[in-house]
Amino acid sequence: MSKNSTKIFPGALVCEESKLRGDITVGAGTIIHPSATINAEAGPIIIGESCLIEEQVKIIHRLPFDHQTSENTPVLIIGSNNVFEVDCTVEASKIGSNNVFETKCFVGNKVTVSNGCTIGAGCRITGEQILKENITIYGAKCQMREGLDKPVPQTLQMETLMKMLPNYHHIRKPNKKY
Repeated sequence: MSKNSTKIFPGALVCEESKLRGDITVGAGTIIHPSATINAEAGPIIIGESCLIEEQVKIIHRLPFDHQTSENTPVLIIGSNNVFEVDCTVEASKIGSNNVFETKCFVGNKVTVSNGCTIGAGCRITGEQILKENITIYGAKCQMREGLDKPVPQTLQMETLMKMLPNYHHIRKPNKKY
């Protein structure tokens, strides 16, 4: 287990009640709600800019069971403009930018998510795979199709949260410079 070290860039909004364990870097403009859990179990996690991590989200950096832990622990890099909706669990080995993880979805640690993907509400993907750009996974059987457009950024929602969350929650202070 890596030591607890959280680096928060200016402009990020991280609620004090969130559970951050391990070596975690939070990019500018990212919002982490209270009761979100981010666990850097297998190595550092770097979260890009303008990500939205909602209530009860679990982001866990865990090595697949068939990998041995070593001194050379991989870094989980999460790109920019990703949305993690309420109660989703994401253990993906790599996450690009502009992705949406809908409510109660589960993404296993052998999955690589590229850019512009949407994992639908309640969908579970666990098999070893790389999701190509703009893939949408949906429905009870987790069907897969190529999306016509990239997911829309949640700019308005994030602007509202930046104003509202500090009124109701204690916020961790940024501790990194650009």
